[in-house]
Amino acid sequence: MTEDGLITVQSRFGVTETIDRLAEVVKRAGLLVFARIDHRAGARDVGTALRPTELLIFGNPKGGTPLMQDQQLAGIDLPVKALAWEDEHGKVWLSYNDAHWIAERHDLRDASRNAVAAIAVEKVIAAAAGMDQS
Repeated sequence: MTEDGLITVQSRFGVTETIDRLAEVVKRAGLLVFARIDHRAGARDVGTALRPTELLIFGNPKGGTPLMQDQQLAGIDLPVKALAWEDEHGKVWLSYNDAHWIAERHDLRDASRNAVAAIAVEKVIAAAAGMDQS
């Protein structure tokens, strides 16, 4: 786990393609896509510039609800979010919250451990970013 709870992996694809791939993998995994936010478009709408940055919000109420039943404030970190962004060197990254960090942050009890394991999204992130999964 990282100190700030964020995990960041490099993507082999552009921001939009990374989020497209993530949305597809998420759907194939039986999860729901709740929203997709294009921060760059939002910046453009107010006359400012921003490197490509898109957020995908996804999950499944079967996994998230037990966490919120345990500690309702866990809902601030749910559903799961992943941010694809381009850095100043043109590299694309995919960042998301570590599920165990969420559990620690909200002091989730033992009864929530299975639900926390269910929101671990490393495999869908790796597939979206084109990481070798061998």
